[in-house]
Amino acid sequence: MGKELVDLFGRVHRDLRISVTDRCNFRCQYCMPEEGLEWLKREELLTFEEITRVTRILVDNYGIKSVRLTGGEPTLRANLPDLISMLSELPIEIALTTNGVNLEKNAQTLAASGLNRINISIDSLQEKRFKEITLRDDMAKVIAGIEASTKAGLSPVKINVVVMRGINDDEIIDFAEFGRDRGVVVRFIEFMPLDADEKWATADVVSLEEIFSLINSVFPLEVIKRGNAPASTFRYRDGNGEIGIVASVTQKFCDSCDRIRITADGQFRNCLFSNEEFDLKESLRSEIDDEKICEILERAVLEKREGHGIGNVDFIRPARSMSQIGG
Repeated sequence: MGKELVDLFGRVHRDLRISVTDRCNFRCQYCMPEEGLEWLKREELLTFEEITRVTRILVDNYGIKSVRLTGGEPTLRANLPDLISMLSELPIEIALTTNGVNLEKNAQTLAASGLNRINISIDSLQEKRFKEITLRDDMAKVIAGIEASTKAGLSPVKINVVVMRGINDDEIIDFAEFGRDRGVVVRFIEFMPLDADEKWATADVVSLEEIFSLINSVFPLEVIKRGNAPASTFRYRDGNGEIGIVASVTQKFCDSCDRIRITADGQFRNCLFSNEEFDLKESLRSEIDDEKICEILERAVLEKREGHGIGNVDFIRPARSMSQIGG
């Protein structure tokens, strides 16, 4: 094992997020602009071989432990099981974040290819509201995808819910009940300034304290010791599962964050909210050796800021929306 990938503030990075496509089959108003996006051409995307190479470099030299494949919507990437199979040759845990629409028919294949865990995003359990948010009438497909993922053994199945004041904050208890009834872990995520229409405001954020208090008043909770994961976790006192709350805005966890990201077009990002990217694609395609790739990675991580700065007067939101960066 080589040296650790450490930034100026002593944070060790062991969790890699890779966006495999910028395309999505939803037109969610909170992650995609109303006019849509100009999709990347196939040749602009990192190939499976390039993704595997840079992942291997990070694993062999810096001890990366887990890789999460994201999008856009990653299940839209042709032959995705082949990439998962290639990555499964490395000593890592492989996870996937998806909107779940294609899982009913693909969950078993993904699991058989080497996928270990899955996160499924769904921001409403009400059919009409789901359609308003995603501009597609596919809630039943997502629910079926959740069930298929559980049957395929992609454990734990986690449900990602971005809580937005006045939009879906009245469904917090509904989601808690959904998780308890189906044996899945619901992760409530504070609304972050990565919305495509750039209308985010602090007033739209439903805080960790609010979410916890509401659920705790109905289903009493107790704290689970926090690690490097983005979510603060709580178990139900009656033993019927747990929840997570990602408080990126109100209780930032930058001092323990161990995540780095690579976009679908091969740009390395040292923070979800970074305004600077480091080009890996050009380097990978110029046939430079692994040592030079390591130099780029180390320089990028060393330039990571102390914190994301949300709420500061000098905060500048990223030029890309969540659908282009990957979760």
